[in-house]
Amino acid sequence: MPEIIRLQSNPRTSGAVVHGGVVNLSGQVAIDHRSSPVCDQVREILERIDALLAEAGTDRSRLLTANLYLADIASLGDVNAVWDRWIVPGCAPTRTTIQTVLANPAYALEIAVSAALPA
Repeated sequence: MPEIIRLQSNPRTSGAVVHGGVVNLSGQVAIDHRSSPVCDQVREILERIDALLAEAGTDRSRLLTANLYLADIASLGDVNAVWDRWIVPGCAPTRTTIQTVLANPAYALEIAVSAALPA
């Protein structure tokens, strides 16, 4: 039975869970979100995702899925501008984007991804 590896865990959640050749990241938000424009929050979140993927032994070129939760769907153009520069050409994951109420009104968005581990 494959081992389950939990990264950056606390009693409530793990930052990432690795199992069966896939790493699943919990939703990432900007820590420096106070009055940050949405583009800055997106960049910070993507940096956090890169770091978690690296800790798990993979990278954004191996993304499988992405779920984007936006506080305001009107910000989608700004989000996509940063996202499109971050995605490795030819390696776009499946993606779901929805507008929702986030845990803190200062959060512009939350992003959760999964990625394959190298063989």
